[in-house]
Amino acid sequence: MVFNPSPKQIGWLKGAIFALALVPLLRMVYLTVSGQLVDPLEFITRGTGDWTLYFLCFTLAVTPLRRLSKWNWLIKLRRMLGLFMFFYGLLHFMTFLWFDHFFDVQEMWKDVLKRPFITVGFIAFVLLIPLAVTSTNAMVKRLGGKRWQWLHRLIYVIAPLAILHFWWMKAGKHDFIQPTIFGVILSVLLLMRVWWAARK
Repeated sequence: MVFNPSPKQIGWLKGAIFALALVPLLRMVYLTVSGQLVDPLEFITRGTGDWTLYFLCFTLAVTPLRRLSKWNWLIKLRRMLGLFMFFYGLLHFMTFLWFDHFFDVQEMWKDVLKRPFITVGFIAFVLLIPLAVTSTNAMVKRLGGKRWQWLHRLIYVIAPLAILHFWWMKAGKHDFIQPTIFGVILSVLLLMRVWWAARK
């Protein structure tokens, strides 16, 4: 069944998604300020990283859901989901820069170059920046549709880098359950695009 919500309904849906997307951040802030955490730094680092991956999955799921359901209006939610992916990725990076290195950029660079899992995570975050900067309608017009699309295909590079970052980080604890789940989900979402492209 094709469901076509009105612009007003889509506006309400966007508002609800916006509010819900801030809940994880508010929860992290509340638990940290109230002193309920044994290790606030680890909790915030892990939480912001996890939610970056969640929103990466949500963003990449929009196109397959749209194609399978024929709900073309879903595309109107993708920008917001992508920006929240960047938002939590930025918080994840700022946690690393602020609490781990107290804004000492030189020490941060040493850490980035020394530890491979941080290296790939940093590369993934840097690649997210041009996607966030060019997310507006004005930038789409300025770049042109085709160039904008090619630029935003960086997400297909960012996704495996993010999984590799998560995998290497968990490898030290021999905990591969979450990285495997995220890896399977993102692999399916990317392989669906490969399949559709091959059929063309």
